[in-house]
Amino acid sequence: MTRARYADPQPAIPDRLRERLETRLAQRGLDLKRPLPETPEPIPALQAAQARIPVDYRAALPEHPDVTAWVRAISANAAAPNVEGVNPHYGTAGRRQVTHGPSLLLWGATGTGKTHQAYGAIRALTAAGCGVAWHATTAADLYAALRPRPGVDPEVLLRRLMRIPVLLLDDFGAAKPSEWTEEITFRLVNWRCQNRLPTLFSSNMPPLRTDQVPARQAVLRDKVGDRVLSRLSGMCTAIEFTGPDRRYQRR
Repeated sequence: MTRARYADPQPAIPDRLRERLETRLAQRGLDLKRPLPETPEPIPALQAAQARIPVDYRAALPEHPDVTAWVRAISANAAAPNVEGVNPHYGTAGRRQVTHGPSLLLWGATGTGKTHQAYGAIRALTAAGCGVAWHATTAADLYAALRPRPGVDPEVLLRRLMRIPVLLLDDFGAAKPSEWTEEITFRLVNWRCQNRLPTLFSSNMPPLRTDQVPARQAVLRDKVGDRVLSRLSGMCTAIEFTGPDRRYQRR
């Protein structure tokens, strides 16, 4: 009986397939042994937020210690979906959602970084692993959007802003006051205060008049009244921003 003899043992089938694959890839300029680049995992919520954030603030980060503390507090308060519903055990495995928490009043001179820090806080929240439904607007744009006009129900928009989990209201107190704007402001601030919905207010005016405030300098109390200011003091941590105008420094 004649037996087949091989000069060398044949490699196992998986090894032969691997060698053929490596040969084909090498012909196409691909090297499996080359280490993969360190690419950070994308954050879908942050990517979606970037499209809505103004270009000037798309790289903003929360740098003020009180602002970073606010981000941590809001993230810690985030709860699983339906946790406060009639059947709290349903849907609790979903991503945590921002629910309730404190608010911030960022005030100081023009260009000192208030809006930059506010958008930095929103970016940090969207990257914190919890769902964030948010809206940002200036006070002037808010009142313009709510003015009665054909085909638009301003009450629907106002109620949506009253209930949205996170709201940034920029240039608070800058719009010309009237009985109508006072009513809108009170309804918005009062609802969010009573329901502890996180709100970021920014203003160029100090909350109250003190000995350090120039006589001609307007204060928030003059613009929004005592009722609104009382609720702001109850729901917000006031943070003063000082320094030169950053927009001039960039030129």
